[in-house]
Amino acid sequence: MGLIEKYLNRIGANRAVLALSIARMSDGIGNSILFIIIPLFVAALPNIYFHLPLPILVGILISTYGLTSAIMQPLMGALADRLERRKLLIQIGLALIAFSTLAFILAQNFFDLLLLRILQGVAVAITIPASMALMTLITKKETRGGAMGVYSTLRMIGFAAGPLLGGYLQTHFGFNSAFLAGSGFVFFAMVLVQIWVDEIEPLNNSNHEKVKFKIIDFSLLNPGIISATIATFLMALAFSMVVTLENEFNSRLNMNAFVFAAAFSAVMISRLILQVPLGRYSDKIGRKPLILLGLIIMAPATFLLGEVTSVLQLVILRLVQGAAAAAIAAPAFAVAADLSQSGGEGRQMSLITTGFSLGLATGPLIAGFLAVIFFELPFIVAGIMILIGAFIVYKYLPETVQGSRVIFNKNKK
Repeated sequence: MGLIEKYLNRIGANRAVLALSIARMSDGIGNSILFIIIPLFVAALPNIYFHLPLPILVGILISTYGLTSAIMQPLMGALADRLERRKLLIQIGLALIAFSTLAFILAQNFFDLLLLRILQGVAVAITIPASMALMTLITKKETRGGAMGVYSTLRMIGFAAGPLLGGYLQTHFGFNSAFLAGSGFVFFAMVLVQIWVDEIEPLNNSNHEKVKFKIIDFSLLNPGIISATIATFLMALAFSMVVTLENEFNSRLNMNAFVFAAAFSAVMISRLILQVPLGRYSDKIGRKPLILLGLIIMAPATFLLGEVTSVLQLVILRLVQGAAAAAIAAPAFAVAADLSQSGGEGRQMSLITTGFSLGLATGPLIAGFLAVIFFELPFIVAGIMILIGAFIVYKYLPETVQGSRVIFNKNKK
């Protein structure tokens, strides 16, 4: 046990970091359970008042969550900075997530589901900026990459485990068991946060001067945080695009839904393996080299998705995407935390999380619209976008770790 604690401390994973990471994992489990349950649940509802095809209704419910969260996160980040009660906001958000997941048991029609998905988007928007701001305050710069790697890894474990758990419970025990399990994980996260996480006041705010309530404060924006936000947006967009084109991939590669799900989840396997080591490595060599490398790898891997001719090729490319995402995610969160100003952590970190949520919401939409023209087009466009993003990172993202190579430090004067 002593060796485990020593390793966790070395990578910056103290009890508060673990509690916040497990809370994010629990949210991931609850949300990804719904990803697999919503299509089945909508089809089983007796009263659907929207005369649209089932895939469109499902797409609306999935995208509503991400778009609501992305829209609300800057507001909630500003609220976290103003109130300086980040732990309280995390608990409120988790309580709303648990309640809204449990309330699916009572849903009778599509409109009920839509309202619950909006509530879940708001709840996650309350939780994420406050969590990231608190992560900034409870981590040290020297080990922040490792701590963010733990945070991102547990989040991905949640997203990987949720569909498997939801599918098993729904098959053997029905819909209500999945909703009960999802809410139960979130309640467990609330207990951990309550016991292990303390409210922390920013060091430079010890005079108790209240931060002005500004949703958009241009004084807090800088090229580094904006370019890191672009990197996380493109990362999420790239690995979420294939969801919309499941039927097309199944037809082209002659595979069923289970095989597609396995290929889709491959991105999480490589990311889980590499997330913590690469986050820790960014503490040593710098954040910028890994973010840049991740984008450069992500571009051709995404481009080639439109050219696959076998399931094996699809799985390999998804594994490569996962490795690229691991190189981008933790260093991007860490560099944003490094660049954040005391009293503005909530708003500045909410930009990164908003970029991620927007990527998850817009990737499937872009794929759906462009694939109508021809199948390969969305992957070509995404590959070009990622290369442009890599150029932006190279030009505008400053290095925040001392001792990293000078070539990646062009913005320092």
